[in-house]
Amino acid sequence: MTQDLPPCPECASPHTYEQDPLLVCPECGHEWQALATEDVAVRDGVGNVLQNGDTVTVIKDLKVKGSSLTVKVGTKVRNITLVDGDHDIDCKIPGIGQMSLKSQFVKKVPN
Repeated sequence: MTQDLPPCPECASPHTYEQDPLLVCPECGHEWQALATEDVAVRDGVGNVLQNGDTVTVIKDLKVKGSSLTVKVGTKVRNITLVDGDHDIDCKIPGIGQMSLKSQFVKKVPN
């Protein structure tokens, strides 16, 4: 039984093992989060997979932080860019400008 686990980042021991979502080093006791080896798909609020360049619609009124503006339900956003982080969509919203959105508050528009 062979494992392709990374060595311990603390002591460089090759004898690491998995314990639930963590990787553990038996020599120094260091525990760390296992990094995903596959890219996780970004999904919209209803489960559709999003890709760079997609068009989405906002499904909830969103207040713009630091402003009195609100992105209204039904606002169509074209040509999104997916990024890493909590707000995983970068886009330009008509009438507001450049913004970051969470994918859970949008729905993909079919082409």
